[in-house]
Amino acid sequence: MIHTSRVNPSVPPDTTDGRRFRGWARPGPVPPGGVEPSEGETLDYIAGHFRIFQLARGHRFSTDDVLTAWYGTQCAPRVDRAADLGSGIGSVAMIVAWRLPGARMVTVEAQPVSIGLARKSVAYNGLADRYRLLEGDLRDSALFEAEPPFDLVTGSPPYFPEGTASKAAHPQAVPARVEMRGTVVDYAATAARILAPGGIFAFVFPFAQLERAEDALRASALVALRRRDVVFKEGERPMLSLFAAARIADLPAAFGAGGSWQPVVEPPLTIRTASGMIHAEYATIRMNFGFPPGELWAE
Repeated sequence: MIHTSRVNPSVPPDTTDGRRFRGWARPGPVPPGGVEPSEGETLDYIAGHFRIFQLARGHRFSTDDVLTAWYGTQCAPRVDRAADLGSGIGSVAMIVAWRLPGARMVTVEAQPVSIGLARKSVAYNGLADRYRLLEGDLRDSALFEAEPPFDLVTGSPPYFPEGTASKAAHPQAVPARVEMRGTVVDYAATAARILAPGGIFAFVFPFAQLERAEDALRASALVALRRRDVVFKEGERPMLSLFAAARIADLPAAFGAGGSWQPVVEPPLTIRTASGMIHAEYATIRMNFGFPPGELWAE
C-alpha cells in the first residue's frame, strides 16, 4: 500500500541530550531553538539536530518527502539556490537546507497554517538569513518574478485527481494527497520556468502513474535523466518513483525530441526487508540526511 497518508517515519524518543540515539551520533550543528510548540503541535527531529513543527493530527512529514530531498541533493551537480514547490510544512526544504548548508532556500506554499509552521521551523533552526518563504499558489508566475533562477527545484506533488481518492481526515493534509491546487504538470511547468541553466528538478510520484509523470515532463520540455523506484517491502512491486530531470534546452540534441535518450533507471531502493527490518541501504540513506538508521536486525 502506498504511503499516501504521509505519516512520520517511526522513531522512538531520543536520549535526554538529543546527541546520541542507540549508539548513533546525531551529526551537524545544533540550532539555536528558542521556539516552542503551541497546543496541538509537535516539534520533531527531521535532519541531524534540525527539528520541524507539525500538527499532531494534521499533515506530517513522510518517507516520500525525505527521499525527494535526499535524491535531489544527490543528483544536482552544485547548488547555490534551491526552491521547493508546494512546500507544505517545509519538510523537503528543511532537509535540503541541512544537507546543503551553503545554499539559499525559497519555498512556496498556499496554506496559511502550513506556512506558519514552516516559519517556526525556520526560526528554530536558525535559517532566517538564507531562507525565504513565499505564500501563494505555485502556479502563479508572479511569485518568482523577483527571484534569480534555481540550481535545484524539488517537489512532492499530490498524487490523485480530486474525486479519485479518499481525502485525509484533517483538511490541512488534503492537498498533500489530492490535486486541489495543481498537478504534477503544474509542478513541472513551474520548475522548467525557474530552473537555472543545467539545474535539476527532483520530484516523487507513484510508480503506477509513471506515464503521467513522463507526460508532465514532456509538456514542459523537460527530460528525466535518472529515475529510482522505491519498494516499501522486499519482494513487493515498487510504490513510488524518484525523478531527476533537466531542461532539454540545456542538453545535447540526443536528449531531445527524436533523440535516443532513455533515463538511467537505477536499481530499486528497498525500504524494509522481507522480515520487516530496515534495509541496509535505506539505513545508510537515513543517516545521509541525519536520521537514525533504524532497526537493521531483530533484537
